[in-house]
Amino acid sequence: MSDNWVVQNLVNALNTWNEKLAEIWQIITQSPDAFIGGSIWNVMVSIHGTLQAIGYALLVLFFVMGVVKTCGSFTDVKKPEHVLKLFVRFAIAKSVIAYGLELMMALFDIVQGVISTIMNAGGFGTPQQTTLPQEIITAVEECGFFESIPLWAVTLIGSLFVTVLSFIMIMTVYGRFFRLYLYTAIAPIPLSTFAGEPTQSVGISFMKSYAAVCLEGAVIVLSCIIFSVFAATPPTVDPDAAVVTMVWSYIGELIFNMLVLVGTVKMSDRVVREMMGL
Repeated sequence: MSDNWVVQNLVNALNTWNEKLAEIWQIITQSPDAFIGGSIWNVMVSIHGTLQAIGYALLVLFFVMGVVKTCGSFTDVKKPEHVLKLFVRFAIAKSVIAYGLELMMALFDIVQGVISTIMNAGGFGTPQQTTLPQEIITAVEECGFFESIPLWAVTLIGSLFVTVLSFIMIMTVYGRFFRLYLYTAIAPIPLSTFAGEPTQSVGISFMKSYAAVCLEGAVIVLSCIIFSVFAATPPTVDPDAAVVTMVWSYIGELIFNMLVLVGTVKMSDRVVREMMGL
């Protein structure tokens, strides 16, 4: 690495960005049961199992409510076709609660397959590294003391922006995992609403929301791939411009691309929900 403080400051900021991007790439391909050694997942599964008892109790309540609201009289309940319909609904709702965790993990695995397909189709096993062009390094190193003073201010601002954006992005990805854990733990309660026809919309909305959280991973991967293409073709550096202008132009365009990526990652939830009509 160069001994120049300005160059070191920029390189350290870009290294932080690259590290967080690589961490995101690693996290997004993990399953919840493998994340951080699976310790959080084990706790959520334990809570899920505990709430299943409450889910079964609510299952009976929602089933009775559904029978009362959908049957005009007691005579309707005596009809064989109606009894069969109620029995099938109750059996399906009970199975959804009993095997809800397996159902949700199967849905997650399907989405993970989509994410892997996107990665392979894009040809990106790992995200591209964002590096400081050699032209800027050479120009900065050739600056005198007084010429480098404005560069310090420019690089401080630029490095701060890059570092903050990298942490915002990684926090968003961690937030997705937290929501996956929350959905897993609380699942038996909303899934119990499938027992009654008037309340089944709650369960449907829950599954749609869970699917949307899973699909956020695909949007995040697509965003990172697009940024990686930009990183592979860095902003054009004008060698004839003043050093401050050269560095400011490079940092400005780089931060703009990073802002677009971070904004897309932050809005991945909204993007998926709009696509799913939620």
